[in-house]
Amino acid sequence: MATTEPTTRRTVLHGEPPFTVDDLLTFPDDGNRYELFNGSLLVSPSPIPLHQRAIARLMRILEDAAPPEYEPMQEVNLRVSDRDFFIPDLVVVPTETVEETELMFAPRDLLLAVEIVSPSTRARDRHLKRAAYAAAGIPVYWRIELSDGPSIHVHELAGDEYKPAERHDAGEAANLSVPFEVSFDPAVLVRPRA
Repeated sequence: MATTEPTTRRTVLHGEPPFTVDDLLTFPDDGNRYELFNGSLLVSPSPIPLHQRAIARLMRILEDAAPPEYEPMQEVNLRVSDRDFFIPDLVVVPTETVEETELMFAPRDLLLAVEIVSPSTRARDRHLKRAAYAAAGIPVYWRIELSDGPSIHVHELAGDEYKPAERHDAGEAANLSVPFEVSFDPAVLVRPRA
């Protein structure tokens, strides 16, 4: 995953709040990650190295475990509505939708959304995105807390809300069955390469 160093230059964004996904498409490629929640702009810097390591490790784990009809992908565009747009850290989608999707996935395409909590996204990942992904109908949401060992919090959809999270801590195997069977110790997400 390529990253861009944040700039000290002033960025001029086209459009006016509340922003739309069409406005977002006109924004400059300035190293920031732009998302929308109800037309409000959410801006994040490039992920920190430990965050990138965890994404890479999880991607490899999911690639190895996924049956051919499912495909894990990093940082895809997710258009929920004209005023709601997110970039999950990692998703799992049906393989057939990859060829059919040009720029943005719809919530119905996602079987799993994953966010890795960073200091700058803590409240967003724990509350805002959990609620937004549930309202959009994404069946499973994994929240990975790096500062917690790491730990994985698995949220499964029940109606229009997620059930209370099932927590898996470092040092024990997380045996997960949705969207497919996979088992791993969350600690491997932050370990250096052997």
